[in-house]
Amino acid sequence: MKELSCGKNLRFIDLFAGIGGFRLGFDQANYKCIFSSEIDLSCQEVYKNNFNQIPFSDVTKIDIESLPDFEVLTAGFPCQPFSICGKRRGFEDTRGTLFFHICRVLEAKQPPCVVLENVKYLIYHDGGKTLKVILESLEDLGYYVSYALLNSRDFGLPQNRERLVIIASKKQVFNFKKLSLVRPIPKLEDFLSKDDNFHYLSPDEYTLIDNPKLQQSGLMFVGYRTHKTIWKKGVRPNTEHLSRVHHQPNRIYSVAGIHPTIPSQETSGRFFIYIPSEHKVRKLTITECYKIMGFPEDFKQCNVLGNSYKQIGNSVCVPMIYQIALEIKKELLQPLSNSLTPQIFSSKQLALFN
Repeated sequence: MKELSCGKNLRFIDLFAGIGGFRLGFDQANYKCIFSSEIDLSCQEVYKNNFNQIPFSDVTKIDIESLPDFEVLTAGFPCQPFSICGKRRGFEDTRGTLFFHICRVLEAKQPPCVVLENVKYLIYHDGGKTLKVILESLEDLGYYVSYALLNSRDFGLPQNRERLVIIASKKQVFNFKKLSLVRPIPKLEDFLSKDDNFHYLSPDEYTLIDNPKLQQSGLMFVGYRTHKTIWKKGVRPNTEHLSRVHHQPNRIYSVAGIHPTIPSQETSGRFFIYIPSEHKVRKLTITECYKIMGFPEDFKQCNVLGNSYKQIGNSVCVPMIYQIALEIKKELLQPLSNSLTPQIFSSKQLALFN
């Protein structure tokens, strides 16, 4: 990938790095990655191909004392069950989980800022106790902590993708309301490839519904694939066909709206879209999946298609991370970044945020 021009950089480490979604966003905001960690070998290969760096493998075996100083720790960490005893015990309650190893790094290095990302469900996991322990652990390490649900559709991408973002700072509580949002919400049709190996469904393979409506979320459900397994148990008489709607891979959405969340579990990429101008239904291509996550066109994907779908589904919305990185610099790291020079973007890069 083409290296972005930069002056003096703020430094960050990229834990649970995946294929580098956090890396892309912070790089574009003029930060410098000084260390990364990712245990998945396929993700490591993609990371190396794009950033010319092989991530350290096992986060539990990091020699923390050997880490150079840094200003920001980023982590899209896995959510594991915590042992909740009902009493506030700081990050002692997280022992045996991967989050504990983040805490170990924070305790030793005391960086000014931490950015964590996870699925929306973490808010409700174990009745909210898991999130409570995470927040209290960060507070007990001396951080001001805030969190918010952020959606990709608010950052210039046509995808309804809600993710929990937690930001901890030594300086003050981060104000999520200051993030720059993009309006109007873009349409999926503006992100489609002009020429690719498209997979179209024949008319007898799907059913379109009458009078589809644009939902408040930006989604426009227009139909479902037929000839697929349907639920029979507990289904009311004469509504059997509707059970197909509840299987995500069977749903069809119009490109006049936005796309639902790209999941990591769907390794065959069964995302079907309706194109009104063609009156046809086709599969969303892997290239288009990367586009609606904000990855640049020259990003080198995994050459195993199933892995590529899984990796992009596990990643983060790059423009969202970029805006977070910019706002952190303004709110939380301003005294450290006064000497930074403005970032220079190509027209292709600017298009990602418009």
